[in-house]
Amino acid sequence: MKFTKPAGLFLLLVAAFALQSQADPLSGGNLVFYGIAALALIIFFYIVISVSDNFMVIESKQMGLNAEKEAGLFPHFNQLFRGKLPDYLKKSHVYSLRAGYDIPMGGEPSDEIREPNVTRFALSPPDFFGLRPIPKVLVEEGDTVKAGDPIFYDKQLSRIKFCAPVSGEVIGVNRGLKRSIANIVILADREQQYREYDLPKGNASREELVEFLLESGVWPAIRQRPYNIVANPDIVPRDIFISTFDTSPVGPDLNLAVRGRMDVWQTGINVVRRLTEGLVYLGLDGRGKKEPPFAMTRGVEKRYFRGAHPAGNVGVQIHHIHPVGTGDNTVWTLDVQDVLMIGELFQNGRLDTTRLVAISGPSFSDPCYARTRIGANIGELIAGHDLREHSRIISGDVLSGTQTTKDGFLNFFDNQVTAILEGDEPELFGWLLPIKERASVSPTIPVLSNHLDITTNSHGEKRAFVVNNDYEQVMPMDIYLTQLMKSILVNDLENMEGLGIYELVPEDVALAEFACVSKQPLQQILRQGHDTMIAQG
Repeated sequence: MKFTKPAGLFLLLVAAFALQSQADPLSGGNLVFYGIAALALIIFFYIVISVSDNFMVIESKQMGLNAEKEAGLFPHFNQLFRGKLPDYLKKSHVYSLRAGYDIPMGGEPSDEIREPNVTRFALSPPDFFGLRPIPKVLVEEGDTVKAGDPIFYDKQLSRIKFCAPVSGEVIGVNRGLKRSIANIVILADREQQYREYDLPKGNASREELVEFLLESGVWPAIRQRPYNIVANPDIVPRDIFISTFDTSPVGPDLNLAVRGRMDVWQTGINVVRRLTEGLVYLGLDGRGKKEPPFAMTRGVEKRYFRGAHPAGNVGVQIHHIHPVGTGDNTVWTLDVQDVLMIGELFQNGRLDTTRLVAISGPSFSDPCYARTRIGANIGELIAGHDLREHSRIISGDVLSGTQTTKDGFLNFFDNQVTAILEGDEPELFGWLLPIKERASVSPTIPVLSNHLDITTNSHGEKRAFVVNNDYEQVMPMDIYLTQLMKSILVNDLENMEGLGIYELVPEDVALAEFACVSKQPLQQILRQGHDTMIAQG
């Protein structure tokens, strides 16, 4: 017969107690023994109660109970002194994430929305992970296209059409290393011309709906996990996930994107629901006092998230709701503005690639929003903004965005342009003299302001990969990130799979890369691991 360690300890103590009771009960040795036995029993029952409490808390989280209703045996200290949740959350599924970090960065955009005069737009194959570097290009310089006309497709996925975001003249088919296609640039017409579509009927099958989405040009907006690649139309996803809020540094307020367009949003959701036999999950912002407008959405499963960045990352939400894996665990994800694009297609019969883009960061004198289209030229997009000299322009946020210039173009999936100062000036003694506030997860550097002038300085160079708990402080996911990264570096496929590589994409580890004392390029390492796993099939 086998016993667990606590049970075995308990039985041994009982047996010893029975034998010892035959001796003189008043002897000093017996008193010491009774004291030790009593202490052991207390420890045993404490372990049993603690394990039971932990299991109950885990079960309550899996059921989606909010932090006030976690079904533990005893309330936690932070539950006793936490403020009350808003009324709209009391009967909702709420996940309160304790790990994470909000970078106290200045340059948050105001609610002002401008419409800059952007004349050049581009579609770039490198924006889509998993595509071959040299796709089949369907246009040449001087050709005229309408918004929605196919301009290239991947030779391996010929059914998926990548279409022009605007109408106009093709003025450049630019190539990069090894003759790869860097981007295809279009000079936009003043009056946009749209390709005409024969919309599917209301009773169209899923297969007919998929074929229409492939042909129309909106399919590349649907991404598939694992690996965050363009969704495979031959796969029926288990579920579809949409995050409706952005917690990245000075990120956009996505509530503005659906202001006055909730009918278009609901139309897009109705289409997305037909793409899966499972559920469509909305990750909702539970940090505010008022209910977000996305809560009005019908026909979806709603889950609220509270906590610091990366609570708004769809990967974090998938991890807590229903983790992803291989086989039938494949899921799809969409962004809010991609759902709006699908809704516009089915409601008005045109490919409208309109984007609300946040122009943010401490290097801009007047951060705000710009209404433009996918692939807008960066220089024309930020024209009229006073940009500080020697600043770095980033398509996306400071953690996972791509460095660009005024001659570059907005990435397909980005809805933010950020600018911060280049931190290439040496600092005397560096962190040894904390005379200047800086963003850090370490409490040794006090931060009094929530609007720091962040720079690109990493405050150190790449060094030995040390083990600490910094990753666990900022990643609200049950993944051993240090061990996973080391497994990728040594090409240990079995460990990579077992440690959760299928659950992660680069944006999920971006904050851990910021907090890394070893200055390891975690996003680059993870992408290397994805390449390896895809190559191995």
